[in-house]
Amino acid sequence: MLGQSGSGKTTLLHLLGGLLSPQSGEVKVSDTPLSSLSSGKLDKFRGQKIGIIFQKSHFVRSLTVAENLMLTQQLAGLKPSMKRISELLDRLNVGHKLYSRTDRLSQGEQQRVAIARALINQPAVILADEPTSALDDINCEEVINLLEEEAEKAEATLLVVTHDGRLKERFKNQINL
Repeated sequence: MLGQSGSGKTTLLHLLGGLLSPQSGEVKVSDTPLSSLSSGKLDKFRGQKIGIIFQKSHFVRSLTVAENLMLTQQLAGLKPSMKRISELLDRLNVGHKLYSRTDRLSQGEQQRVAIARALINQPAVILADEPTSALDDINCEEVINLLEEEAEKAEATLLVVTHDGRLKERFKNQINL
């Protein structure tokens, strides 16, 4: 999804992720109307079905990378899998940061760990808000490849909001706001 600043791209992602409620109409994910879920059930549903990559990382700063990712699995009602965590982090070139606190990571490392967090539970929908903005060309390519592969493996919908010129030609289906 492309568009000028202020055109509503992030707002649309927040609506699709159940972080905002629409003023009219309804948002359905996996045939479930998000407005029909209580706050607690929406949180659990979001953890299981929706992976969100925010523009800012939003980690629990006192926890390590591994602990943040295990928490993501636990909040979704899933058993933590260090194997899955390690595989994703290795794929994103931050496997060596497994036991680092998130506030000790560079911005690019935080962004890659945030991507791992969004993918950890193999969601049905992956919403990515500027997922490559802090990444160099090599990590940008690796991140996009991983997002596409994980989306395909989980048969998930991948929606990317970007200003990144490196990505504009990467996706054939585009929405311009």
